Amino acid sequence: MSTNTATDQPRIVLLINPNTNQDTTAMMGGLAAIELAGTDLEVVGITAALGPRMLIEPNALRDSAEHVCEAVRKYLAGPSGARVAAVIVSAIGDPGRAELASSLSVPVVGIGQASILAASADDRAFAMATSTPMLADSLSELVQAEGRSEYFLGISLTESGPLELAADPEAQFHELHAAVGRAANDGAKAVIIAGGPLSETARRLAVEGLAEIIEPIPSACRLVLTLLAAG
Repeated sequence: MSTNTATDQPRIVLLINPNTNQDTTAMMGGLAAIELAGTDLEVVGITAALGPRMLIEPNALRDSAEHVCEAVRKYLAGPSGARVAAVIVSAIGDPGRAELASSLSVPVVGIGQASILAASADDRAFAMATSTPMLADSLSELVQAEGRSEYFLGISLTESGPLELAADPEAQFHELHAAVGRAANDGAKAVIIAGGPLSETARRLAVEGLAEIIEPIPSACRLVLTLLAAG
C-alpha cells in the first residue's frame, strides 16, 4: 500500500489571521480557497493565539506582529511545514509581514500590501473604505511604505464602529456602500475595502458598480500566484 509524501501532496498557502477569531479565519480561508481553486495550492488557515478578536487600534496592530510570527513559525516547524509555498498575512495592516519576509525563503504577502498594489495599478487614483478609524494613520503609513502615496486620495469611514458593524452584516454592507460612494465622488477609480474581516462585504460590494472594488483576499492570492510564477 502506498503512502503520501510531501512530494505528492499539494503545496500550502498558509493564511494567518492576526485577529484571534477563528470564524474570521474560516471565512477568509474559504475565500482564498475559491480564488486558488484549480491550482496546485491548498489553503490552510491558522489563527494568532493571542490578541483581540478584531484589530481596531494601532497598539494592538503593532503587538500582533509577534503573535503572527510565532504562529507561522510554529506551523512551519510542524509536519506540514515543508509544504508551505507562501504565507498570507490576513489583516489589512500586515502585522509581522516584514519580519517574516526577511526571515523566510517563501513569499510572504500581506493583504494590505497586495490591495494597495492592485488599487494603484497603472497609477490610478485610489482610496480605502473601512470601519476602523483608529487605524487610519497605520493604513496611510502602509500606503507610503509601498510608495503609492501620490495616488492615494485617503480613507472613507463608516459612521458606526467596527465592533457594532461586525455584529450587523447588513448595516456593515450599507455603511461601507456609502463610504465607497463618497470615495468615488472624490475621484477614486478603485476603492480598497480595508479589513480582513470585511472580506465578505467586499465581495458583495464588488458587483455594485460604484468603483472598482479591491478585495483584500483575492488581491493577496493573485500576488502570491505572481510571485510563485516568477520563482
